[in-house]
Parts: sequence; structure tokens; C-alpha cells
Amino acid sequence: MTKQTLVQGTILLILAGLVTRILGFVNRIVMARVMGHEGVGLYMMAVPTFLLAVTLTRLGLPIAISKLVAEADATGDRSKVRKILIVSLAITGILSIVITIGLFIAAPLLAQHFFTDDRTIWPLLAIAPVVPVIAVSSVLRGYFQGLQNMRPSAYSQVIEQVVRIALVALLTGLFLPYGVQFAAAGAMISVILGELASLLYMFSMFKVKKKMRIRKGFFKQLKQGQETLKDLLNIALPTTGSQLIGSVSYFFEPIVVANSLAIAGITTAVATAQYGELAGYVIPLLFLPTFITYSLSVSLVPAISEANAQKKYHLIEHRLNQALKLSMLSGGIAAVVLYVFAVPIMDLMYDSPASASYLKIMTPFFFFLYFQGPLQAVLQALDLARSAMINSLIGALVKLAAIFALATRPEFGIMGAALGIVISIVVVTLLHFATVIKAISYTIVVKDFALCLLSVFITGAGAVYLYRYMMPQFQPLQGLAICVAATCAIYLFTLIFFKLLKKEDLKHIPFIKKWV
Repeated sequence: MTKQTLVQGTILLILAGLVTRILGFVNRIVMARVMGHEGVGLYMMAVPTFLLAVTLTRLGLPIAISKLVAEADATGDRSKVRKILIVSLAITGILSIVITIGLFIAAPLLAQHFFTDDRTIWPLLAIAPVVPVIAVSSVLRGYFQGLQNMRPSAYSQVIEQVVRIALVALLTGLFLPYGVQFAAAGAMISVILGELASLLYMFSMFKVKKKMRIRKGFFKQLKQGQETLKDLLNIALPTTGSQLIGSVSYFFEPIVVANSLAIAGITTAVATAQYGELAGYVIPLLFLPTFITYSLSVSLVPAISEANAQKKYHLIEHRLNQALKLSMLSGGIAAVVLYVFAVPIMDLMYDSPASASYLKIMTPFFFFLYFQGPLQAVLQALDLARSAMINSLIGALVKLAAIFALATRPEFGIMGAALGIVISIVVVTLLHFATVIKAISYTIVVKDFALCLLSVFITGAGAVYLYRYMMPQFQPLQGLAICVAATCAIYLFTLIFFKLLKKEDLKHIPFIKKWV
């Protein structure tokens, strides 16, 4: 089994995350062009239910499996690894059966009584078959990560997106003549087939690499697995707390939005289309930089845990500053590009220039989100997962309350939902930051953050100039590509000029260090 170092594993996950995000945008562009705003709205109303089902099925087990497999593999205890896999498969198998049946029963009730658009029943029903697939995938992903082999996880993400993109246009186009609700169900079926392809790849890798037989003595091992079950749940349940809060909050989001817009006097079809623009087009763009902060957070937990165990609090501060600095650097360029070029981006990607108004309002506030992942990782590493969960709960309640308070007012409408989402992000990030300061007496390196903000403003000014005077000289797509590239070049120059990006930083990246 090929292992990677911490840095190599992080870089591999970052690259896979980047490719997956790009392919994800291609997938959304295809859906937008085939189904339109209304079809995307129906699909996006079902997505939170899908994510909640995934969270409940996984139950935080991938992280628990990863930790326990790593410990067992370090001591060469192959029988324990086998027992971990058997117990994990049993847990996720039972959960997937219960949740699948629950989805089939709940879909008509959700569509008729919670969502204002009863056409959501078809994409909701289409979710159910994916649950058992994800159950097995989550176990295998945790197994490979525990063996410090990130390749199967990384490659499977890319395979899943490629298959989804290959099928989404075919399936949505095939079902569209019967109505947009069936086209939305077709898009959800493409998700199922993508997940199935991902599972088949990981299963083939497992068959090739494994050194044990899972089926032999399965039930005997399961009966003897009480201690393993306890170990798994002790890690999994606290870990899944924040994830579950986020998933439940996201599940209720389209329900609150749809009913709030109905109270504001907006028709069902218009409300569905508007939510499709917000949740299907705008928010995925704003989440783009988080593949970097997610990969950074995965690496940060063991690094901070080690420093905390050795009581090297200055090292915790140093690593946190590095993480927050990288988050700001990656988020800074994303904020500039999305804010300045909002109209051409939304027009060229989704044929929806009107959606740019949501993007411009939300982008400055989403800057806070890019700090949230590293801060939460630090809290988990410092055994403050409960505090992180409470902060997430407060943010979820604030979001739903703000959406209801603002979206029910006709002068706000769907923009009220957008504001409620960003208010929640700011609240959670500030709460995480306050908890970290209280825990480790953290001191901000003001100079780095001030210079980074200055770089953002300088780059923003340059981007505005390019947008106004250079972009009209070219065809829309060509002009956008040239101006975004020039904006990135300006940003890179300012980072080097202010010494925010140094040669030493690049040397940590394996495939770049030989060039610097």
C-alpha cells in the first residue's frame, strides 16, 4: 500500500479538490443550459435532503475509521483492521436501509407539506438509491485514508464528477419533455451513477490492495466487535455534531426560503427559479476557494494536536497564523474576481446576468467563510469540538431566523435569503475566532493581515480598470479570460512585493520546489 507524507497527501487532496470543483461547475453549467432556472431550483431544493441523508449515513465514521485503522496498521494488527471494516460496514449498512426507506416515505410528505412546490417529489425520490452506495464508499474512503493512501479518495472524487457530467446532459435532456421536475430527477440520477462509478473504483482498489478476507467469519467478527463499535462511536459521534447541525440547517433552508417567499407574495414558480439562481449558481462559486481551506484544515488538526500535546503554544499560534494567512491569500483573489467580474461570469457560465446582484452582495461577507475551516480545525485539535458545535448551532439558528425575517418582506424577497446566509457565516466565524482567542491567548500578526488587505484593494482597483477599459475590446469570453488572468498577475505581484509570498513558502510544495 503506497503511503504519502502529510504534505504530499494535502497537495493531492488540494489538486483533486480543484479538479472536482471545476468539473462541478461544468456540471452546473450543463444543468442550467438544459433545465433552466426552474429546473435547477427543483434540483437544489432536493440537494439539502440528499446531504442530510449522507451525513446521517456516514455518521462521522470516515474520520473514526481513518484514525483507528491508522493506529492498528502502525502496530501491524491486521485482524483489528478487518474488525473495524466489518463493524463499520454493518453500521452504515443498517443506517442506509433505514434512511432509504425513510426517504421513500418522507418524500411525498416533504413535497406536499414543507416545500411550496410539490414537484420536488421526483428529485427527492431519486435520492434514495444513492444512500447504500455512499454507505460503502464512506467506509472504504476512511480505510484508505487510515493507511495514509489518499490516491483512491482523490481519484474517486474526479471519477464521480466525470461520470456525472457525462450523464447529466443525456438524462436531463431525456426526461425534460415530461417536465422540469423529471429533468431534475434525471440530474439526481446522474449523481447516483457518479457515486456508483466512484464506489466501483475504490472497491477495485480495495480488492487489489487488501491483505484480508472480509466475508470469511463476517458475523462471528461482528458479534465480537462490541469494543470496536464503542471505539468507532466515541470518535464518530462528537465529530459528526457540527456536520449534522450544518446538514439539518441546510435541509431546512429551502423550506424556510420557499415559505418565506410565499408569505412575501412571490409565486411558487418564480420562488423556485430564484432559489435555483441563488443556491445553484451563486453559492457554489462563492465556495470555490474552500477546497484549499478544507485541505489545509485536514493537515492542521494533527499539527496543532502535536503542538498542544507538547504545550508549545507559540507553535500553535505560528501554525494558526500561517493557516489564516493562506486562507486570506486564497480568498482574496476569489473575492476580487467574483465581485468585479460578477456580471460576465454569471452571463457566460449560466446565461443569468441578473444573478450577479446576489454575487456582489454576498462576496464581501463570504470572505469570512475562508477563515472558518482552519479555525474549526484548531478547535477540534484543542479538544474544543463541543464549542465549535455550539457555535455552528448558533449560526444555524441565526441563519434560519434571518432568512424568515428578511425574505418575508417583499422589498427583500430572495435577497433576504442571501443576506441571512451571509449573516450566519459572519456570526460563526467570529464565534470560532473568539473561542480560539480565549483558549490560547492568540495574537494576530496585524502587519500580514493589513498588507494582505492592501493587496486585495490594489488588485481590486486594477480589476475595475481592466473590466471597464480592456474587456470591451475583446469578445466576452476572451475578454473575461484575459482580464481575470491579468488580475491574478497583479495580485501575485503585490503578494511578492509585500513579501507575503516568499520562495520558502513555495518550497513546501513537492512539484514546485525544484523550480525555486
